[in-house]
Amino acid sequence: MRRYAVNSHEAVCRLLALSLLSDGGLDPAELAAVRESRLLAQLGISEPLLQQVLQDLCDDLLQYLPGQAVGHLELDTTLLDRLLAEVDDPALQVKLLRAMLGVVDADGWLADGEAVLISRAMACWQYDWYAVQPIPSQPRTARSVLRS
Repeated sequence: MRRYAVNSHEAVCRLLALSLLSDGGLDPAELAAVRESRLLAQLGISEPLLQQVLQDLCDDLLQYLPGQAVGHLELDTTLLDRLLAEVDDPALQVKLLRAMLGVVDADGWLADGEAVLISRAMACWQYDWYAVQPIPSQPRTARSVLRS
């Protein structure tokens, strides 16, 4: 599996690509979630770069995991941890993790592979669920409680 520079566009794209593929297929709703997350635009990453890294990931997986059942590839935790370690900037990790959550949630179903990827990212980067929740665009208003 090729290595990318820490916090590089390619490292970010590979983790997004893993999010896209972790349920066993490439879903149009998940691709739309990447676009809607605006992470690519925020970081100055082009869609062609994401597509190239996605292709490179598929090529690497076919070479790295020979002999596994077609359509069912599993990454061991050592490799997954190495890929996650390529993003070590805390602010970037939070942005990326939010985008990854948006991707895996886009089709309304959390597959086993998606759950493994997200839980491993949260463990390696030491974030809990509350740290990566989307920030509300408008402040919540306090509810009044009526008592009779």
